Amino acid sequence: MGTAGFVLSLVSIFIGWVPLVGWLIWILASVFSFIGLFKQPRGLAIAGVIISLVLIPMIVTLLVAIDAFTSAMFLI
Repeated sequence: MGTAGFVLSLVSIFIGWVPLVGWLIWILASVFSFIGLFKQPRGLAIAGVIISLVLIPMIVTLLVAIDAFTSAMFLI
């Protein structure tokens, strides 16, 4: 589980900006990494959790940017 979470976390770095698909991969990566924390070995699970936590501000920033862009488009 930790390995799957780590691999999905790495994939979500590159695909995380794509709405829905990237976010679904990111959520799966977070869940798999969290489950992997309770099994041995934990190294890749810890790395997956850290990557997933780092991606939270990136996804929030993307959502704010999308909102600002769509608001600007409808004002014109």
